[in-house]
Amino acid sequence: MRSRDKIFDTADFNLSRHDGDVVKALLFDVQGTATDFHSTVCAEAQRISAGRHPGADWAEVVRRWRASYFAALDAAQSSHEGWVSVHSVYRDALDTVLDESGITGFSGAERDELTLAWQRLTPWPDVVPGLTRLKSRFTLATLSNADVAAVVNISKRAGLPWDAIFAAEMAGVFKPDPASYRMAATYLGLDTAEIMMVASHKYDIRAAAGLGFHTAFVARPLEFGVGGDADVAYSDEFDINGSDFLDLAAQLGC
Repeated sequence: MRSRDKIFDTADFNLSRHDGDVVKALLFDVQGTATDFHSTVCAEAQRISAGRHPGADWAEVVRRWRASYFAALDAAQSSHEGWVSVHSVYRDALDTVLDESGITGFSGAERDELTLAWQRLTPWPDVVPGLTRLKSRFTLATLSNADVAAVVNISKRAGLPWDAIFAAEMAGVFKPDPASYRMAATYLGLDTAEIMMVASHKYDIRAAAGLGFHTAFVARPLEFGVGGDADVAYSDEFDINGSDFLDLAAQLGC
């Protein structure tokens, strides 16, 4: 395991070798790994609510909203009914979450506006400087379950310097379906052993590892806000464990 306490040894990881083990590209998860969805969506909920719900626990609402999104993706994958827009998943889930939370008075237009918060996510402070350093050495691309349009909007607003944008929508299946990872590798024109998947979600990088990708786990303790239940434990199963993108860049010799 390489941890944040050890500067990455490029020779140890074979990055200096000109063979199939050389990592040439990094794929990044976006929501949670590169961007702080919890703070962004909470702030948007408070803004749109405009003081009408002073007792609302927006942090819990956003956590439940995110959990509903994952449940909907699992259901979509199990039904094998084809692609479903993630934007529509968030919009449909919002109605249920607001009703269950006893929050009334949001118009349809306001609910639509709040759903767009998922396309306006703020990056973690380390992300832009970290990506800038990594870009000097690697090809950088996204591999997100969010819709292509959402990833484009997030990236443009946040100034994220990707070389390419890939999303599960392009494969017609959600991560961790193997087809989504293989799609990205095909577009990059690289073998899986030449690519590293970077995520704060272990299911994501475990799925990539099973296909021969290298893996980097980036801990995001505030992914679900203060008091949230984020899994931040480092593990020997990943090639790199890092505290943020700057740590990742340092361990990769950038």
